[in-house]
Amino acid sequence: MNALNALDWIEDHERELHAALAALRCESGTVARWGRTLAERLLDGGRLLAAGNGGSAAEAQHLTSELVGRFLAERRPFSAISLCAESSSVTAIVNDYGIDEMFARQVEGHGRPGDVLVLLSTSGKSPNVVRAAERGREIGMHVWALTGRGPNPLQERSDDALCVDAPSTAAVQAVHLVAIHALCAVLDAELANLSAGAALANDPGPGPLALGPAGHASPHASPVRAAPDPLRRTA
Repeated sequence: MNALNALDWIEDHERELHAALAALRCESGTVARWGRTLAERLLDGGRLLAAGNGGSAAEAQHLTSELVGRFLAERRPFSAISLCAESSSVTAIVNDYGIDEMFARQVEGHGRPGDVLVLLSTSGKSPNVVRAAERGREIGMHVWALTGRGPNPLQERSDDALCVDAPSTAAVQAVHLVAIHALCAVLDAELANLSAGAALANDPGPGPLALGPAGHASPHASPVRAAPDPLRRTA
């Protein structure tokens, strides 16, 4: 048997990605809907939690870093926690409550009604991720799943799911990363739109000035104060 040829693997992976990305294109409406909802929730003081195992854990942490840091546009940081990165909490929970509670207990501790929970699993069957979805819905969070082929248990226990129909774990994870970046791009665009809308709503325009007895602008006229930019942190 010949040793694996790197070019052969890359070409096979490229074919898998081509088909999976074409399917993701058809799910662009889901990504756009998530981006709009996430913008509204974050601006309203909400939080995003994310979790997964193995490579999916790395992608969960990638997503939260884009929110606390930034993706493309300069903006204020938002609250986002990768539950798989909390090593002390993870090991304590696994030791005391078992691996199935690893994420669910953190969801119960950090999550609030209206917050967003993003769960990643290439199989859609990981018991600790499925348990987290169940706990998130009990709390009243928006639970979104990124999985491999559906139907699967995680998809069924989430409010919304984006299932990647690809034959390999590597292809599923690669497309999940594209979806995460697309979500961040929509989020940035929606935040910019909401900021522009707030600025227009608070623009007084060339309205009449308060005039004094001689027809001159009164020095005692009250200035119009614009509302703060929602993308800037207020003191």
